[in-house]
Amino acid sequence: MTQEYDVVVLGGGTAGENAAWYAIDNGMTAVVVEQELVGGECTFWACMPSKALLRPGEVLAAVRRVPGAEPAVTGSVDVGRTLRSRDSFAEEWDDKHQVEWLEDVGGELVRGRGRLAGERTVEVTQEDGTSVTLRARKAVIVATGSSPLLPPIDGLRETRVWGNRAVTSLKEVPRSLLVLGGGAVGVEIAQAWRWLGVEQVTIVELFDRLLAREEPFAGRQLRQRFEAIGIAVLTGARVIKVHRDRDDTPVVATLEDGRQLSADEILVAVGRDPNTRDIGLETVGLQGGGPLETDDQLHAKGVTGGWLYAVGDVNGKALFTHQGKYQARLVGDIIAGQQREDWADVHAVPRVVFTDPQVAAVGLTEQQAREEGLEPRILQVDLTSAAGGKLLGKDVTGTAQLVVDPARRVVVGATFTGPGVGELLHAATIAIVSEVSLDRLWHAVPAFPTVSEVWLRLLEADRSAVSPS
Repeated sequence: MTQEYDVVVLGGGTAGENAAWYAIDNGMTAVVVEQELVGGECTFWACMPSKALLRPGEVLAAVRRVPGAEPAVTGSVDVGRTLRSRDSFAEEWDDKHQVEWLEDVGGELVRGRGRLAGERTVEVTQEDGTSVTLRARKAVIVATGSSPLLPPIDGLRETRVWGNRAVTSLKEVPRSLLVLGGGAVGVEIAQAWRWLGVEQVTIVELFDRLLAREEPFAGRQLRQRFEAIGIAVLTGARVIKVHRDRDDTPVVATLEDGRQLSADEILVAVGRDPNTRDIGLETVGLQGGGPLETDDQLHAKGVTGGWLYAVGDVNGKALFTHQGKYQARLVGDIIAGQQREDWADVHAVPRVVFTDPQVAAVGLTEQQAREEGLEPRILQVDLTSAAGGKLLGKDVTGTAQLVVDPARRVVVGATFTGPGVGELLHAATIAIVSEVSLDRLWHAVPAFPTVSEVWLRLLEADRSAVSPS
């Protein structure tokens, strides 16, 4: 059986859903192919459940910082209620609401395993074993996402380990947890489960600091906080072997220097692998096993005719849910004939690590700016230089930093650390995208006493730097 649509979307995660929606909004017909849950990784196994696990501990930490409120905290996180809240945020791992939304916007869903089968064609093996052929009159959009990367460590593939799916859907708290990887997933999970009662949490990170792609001060501040709450952090450390005697015995990880670490469970969080294997790329002249490379309009490179697109994690550009949604919006408009360019993935990718302290950044770090040939001006102040920062409570630490292109006097990067600083980030994103000059930003007056007044402190730091002596 063959069915025709204007657009066929291979993958029903957040990026795929949005690609279908924007195609439909532009007057086209669209079908989504998904073999698991519509809504994908972020909704059910990553962003939403992980933040639900973090939130109670974050709130308690915030209250304990405030004199007068601190005595009210007499207990710890309620594990049972937190897990039930997590289940609710993950929709009890039932995608009926996501499917209803897709149908409400005019999309169709085909359940099953989809593979490209030539130009503008997708073959779907359905749950009952039957197959259906989907033909796209205009475009096929690949939105198959990514999976946890398993590094080439001796014994790792033969050992029962956890990825993000297992660790965000746990029903019981382990006694000890070993985390391979000090990136966003690793640090969020480490803190969440430490707050939920894991007695021993150890992070092993290959690079010399946590969050190695962000500003060095972010990793340092996060490490200080982690060690203060009992999370062990080993940086510049490489695991060379992993072993369990049986699935129900502790896992032992051997480091390059000979040290051995033992834990009840191990989470592998060293990166993501684009899902490009076994999706039929060879039928259109491409190879699977890596990112599906795209141009600045998100066409798959190497495919003639401009009918194949890739959005979200699968293209490897910016592995964040919000960037996948951004790409999906662009593609929905591009297929409809509108002029759009994938600008933000290059210049202004916002990212927030929802730990305590939070780490929020957008655009370039200082090192990245230098690698691009800039000689950036760095403006940096303490978060508590603003009255609103002090009001967050005792012992609050944090940093606000702007990376400025001095030739144009515009912000090209920003990083904030501290409690709740993710809410400061969009102002920085707007400043970067709009290329607002520092001189013009003086007219964006922050209300007193808010944490946002740190923007005024940053402009004053620039004024001091450029004023004559």
